[in-house]
Amino acid sequence: MNINLSGHHVEITPAIRDYVKAKLGKVANHFDHVIDINAILSVEKLKQKIEATVHMPGRDFFAECSDVNMYAAIDNLADKLDRQIMKHKEKAIERRQDGEDLKIQAAE
Repeated sequence: MNINLSGHHVEITPAIRDYVKAKLGKVANHFDHVIDINAILSVEKLKQKIEATVHMPGRDFFAECSDVNMYAAIDNLADKLDRQIMKHKEKAIERRQDGEDLKIQAAE
């Protein structure tokens, strides 16, 4: 899994880079098929903003967050992406389980 970071009107320090990689790396722990993550950090006056796109086979997830503190925005973004991916994973499991049940009932 690759994590690509870019900054718009902000310098990406090693501390921010490590923090983003740690937080978004946890998102990939929930779903093994993450191809890559593209994140853009930006500053607009007093608002710190981060947006990220998670690429997976057949599906892309997008989230954005803004806050006064960049680290808080990163935390909120990781939570949003985590919820989206967990919901997608739960739906996939439900579809798989429902399909198996129909096959078993048809065989009887």
